[in-house]
This record gives sequence, structure tokens and C-alpha cells, in this order.
Amino acid sequence: MNMLAEARKLIQAEAAAVAALADRLDHSFEQAVQLILDCRGRVVVTGMGKSGLVGQKIASTMASTGTPAFFLHPAEGIHGDLGMIMGGDVVIAISNSGETEELLRILPTIKRLGVRLIAMSGNPASNLARAADLFLDVSVAEEACPLGLAPTSSTTATLAMGDALAVVLLIERGFKAEDFAIFHPGGSLGKKLLLRVEDLMHTGESIPLVLDTTLMKEALFVITAKGLGVTGVTDEDGALLGVITDGDLRRSLERGEDILHNTAGSLMHRNPKRILQRELAAAGLQVMERHAITTLFVFEQEQDRTPCGIIHLHDILKAGIA
Repeated sequence: MNMLAEARKLIQAEAAAVAALADRLDHSFEQAVQLILDCRGRVVVTGMGKSGLVGQKIASTMASTGTPAFFLHPAEGIHGDLGMIMGGDVVIAISNSGETEELLRILPTIKRLGVRLIAMSGNPASNLARAADLFLDVSVAEEACPLGLAPTSSTTATLAMGDALAVVLLIERGFKAEDFAIFHPGGSLGKKLLLRVEDLMHTGESIPLVLDTTLMKEALFVITAKGLGVTGVTDEDGALLGVITDGDLRRSLERGEDILHNTAGSLMHRNPKRILQRELAAAGLQVMERHAITTLFVFEQEQDRTPCGIIHLHDILKAGIA
């Protein structure tokens, strides 16, 4: 057996099933989207076996993209969990055959509650399809499994239909990346879109600052004591004039310069890069990478000249933003 050839054959078969599904989309899909948009409750996704596993993923995708949704196991439903469904909800029932016993047994209760039902099935003549308010055809010509038994193309097509619903709903709701991050605060994307410079910056006495008239031997102590490898240089009013990094000092020493008796103002780099405290920390990382620097002085407002903080590359990386 040529394993790669068989794998490619299966993937191509599933891709063809999804492509055919796209060609079959009709007004029923638009009606399903509108039904969910008008829903005053939640979307309840249900299904048995492999369809149930696909349903769990669909419910999870919807929930994370602005459509309140959860998965209900139909077997648990007939033993009390149907109490999770309330008037105003929309149920999406998934069954390739449309004749799954556990699903059919919960239909009377769904109807009694006055809940709208969307069926995802490969059989438009099935009992599930006939009972539904809307039918979404996820039929496939054949399963990719060579035995024609294991759900393969059918589950892939169903998953694609669920993703299509979730994404179109996302677009219709005007859901943004920032909204997505709210539901993913523990993930890397959430951190990139939620953590701001002010959440990570050093403030108060932790800010390394010296006057422009300060001798470098004193400025060296500040750089070392604050542990950020830099000091800001200010005038007597606290306005930031420039910066001195430990790299600047090292290069000056390598050139044989007598820096200890010079003033900070004579060695500083003017017009240092800056960032506002309300900016995303990820934006700060981009500035650092673009200019090959490791620190940014932070300001409350664009017009401010006195820094309110400083943020270091290590602070951003430690927070999991990369």
C-alpha cells in the first residue's frame, strides 16, 4: 500500500465534499443566520457520536466568536438535561442520517418549548429534516473511508457548514479581534490584544532618570541600580531629553573615551523612542523590534514631556507576548 497516495486520496475526497457543499448553499443558509441573529437566547447544538463531537466544536467556535452557544448531549437530554433549553433558544441538531434515535426522542420537547430547530443532515427526507424549521443540507456523495463506513467526508462537510455559520454570524455582528480576545484572556492572542503598556510598565521610583547635568559616574549607578540597562536624561523640569544605554557606555569605553567625568547630557541620544501608556504592549514590542531597542519611555498623553513609566522588552516577553 502506498500510504501517501491513500492519504492524498482521502484528503482530496474530503476537499471535494466541502467544495460541493459550497455550491449547494442557498437561501436556507441565510435564513439560518438570521434566525440565530434574532435569537433572544442561546444556540444549543446537539448530536450523537461523531456528529456530537463535530457539534461540540461548532458550539465552541460560536461561543468564542460572539454567538452564545453550548453543546447538549441528546442522550443526557432525555434524562433531564433538556431543562438546559429555554424559550428563545435556537437548537441546531446534527445527524447525517437524520434518523438518530436519541435526537428524534428530544424533538417533541423542543417543539413543546416553542424553540426553533435547525437541522444539519445529509438526508432531506429524514424525520429530523421534516421536523425542522430550517434544513441545511450537508450530504456528501460518499465517505472518504474506503469501506464507506467511518464518518469522514460527512463530518468534514458538517464541520465546514458550522464554521461557515459561525464566521458569517461573526461578520454580521461586527465582531472584532478585540472582542475575540475578551473570550480568550489566557491565550497568546488575548494577551496581545488585551495587555496594554500601562499594565506592564515600571513606574515611580523604578523609572531610571538623571538630570542632564549629572556626572556619568552617578548615572552609571542609576543604570545599574534600576536594572533596565538604560537611564533617561531630563532637564530640571522633568522633561525627557534623551537616553543613555549600557550599550552606549560599552561602546564609549571600547573607544577609550573618559566618560566618568562627562555629563549625562553630553553622552545621551536625543529624541528617544516613546509610547503612550494606553497603547497595546504588542505595539510596544513592534516598536522595539523595528528600532532594535529594548526599552521605551512611556507617556500619558502625546504632548507630555515627562515620562510616567518605562517598559522593557523582558516585561513584554515575560507576559507571553511574542
